[in-house]
Amino acid sequence: MLTFCAFQVENIPYKHTVLKVKTADFFASWPVFSLDEAERNLAPPGGRRGTIERLKHHLDTGRLKLISKGIYAVVPVASNAERFRADTLLIAAAMRPDGIFAHHGALELLGAAHSVRNQYTLYTNRRRRTLKLNGASIRFLENPGPLQTSEDRKLGTRQIERRGRLLRVTGPARTLVEGFRRPALVGGLEELVQSAAGFPILELGLLEEILDRYKIANLWAATGWFLERYQRGFHVPDTLLDSFEKRRPRSPQYLERNSRGGILVLRWNLILPRTILQMGETNEP
Repeated sequence: MLTFCAFQVENIPYKHTVLKVKTADFFASWPVFSLDEAERNLAPPGGRRGTIERLKHHLDTGRLKLISKGIYAVVPVASNAERFRADTLLIAAAMRPDGIFAHHGALELLGAAHSVRNQYTLYTNRRRRTLKLNGASIRFLENPGPLQTSEDRKLGTRQIERRGRLLRVTGPARTLVEGFRRPALVGGLEELVQSAAGFPILELGLLEEILDRYKIANLWAATGWFLERYQRGFHVPDTLLDSFEKRRPRSPQYLERNSRGGILVLRWNLILPRTILQMGETNEP
């Protein structure tokens, strides 16, 4: 008899064991959320239709604000819903839960950005049009060609907490490489170099792995130049710089499109703007 009862308990349908989250607790933990996230956590009677009805009630009372189709933000108590502006990064994450923040948004999340910009990019499995919101723009880009598998796309990324949510972001090594790959998305070479110079640490082995995936001579050279310039601060051995130098482009190259002028750095065959060559001393801590 006891065995029979245990068997019955183990075979209770899963739908009867779903744990519902109270609406107030959900709002406290999810300042910005999607309809899918609300349905999954609130699990109200009626499923999706029941979720929509519940959210509609809170929209009518001003507790919620509809940001975009299927995306909601919780309005703080005593705030006006029409005037309230939700966190742009949390909105982007709710729109693309698989998204990886990159470029200048990554610099901001890593606490290294030298200046404030209202342009963000996310790598995602599904592209969508650029979103203009709260004076900011959010671009959704396909994962880079060399990093498109489910495992590879997370190479050199980490999770960072923001208002209770974990956002996936490219870490210092990958942000540096991809900044040199597309300087415009980080606000230009000067912004990238000034910001990256403030990283507390760079994983040199990870840098090599990321560069090896891209197999672009310009990136080996640009990263090598950066590591040489800040060699002491990032504890870069000479042997590593020599290895990078062997992968430099064969002829002088610009990093930014449509560039003119600049100074040729012979060791790396790069023509770089005078402004970034004057930023700090070579090998400074």
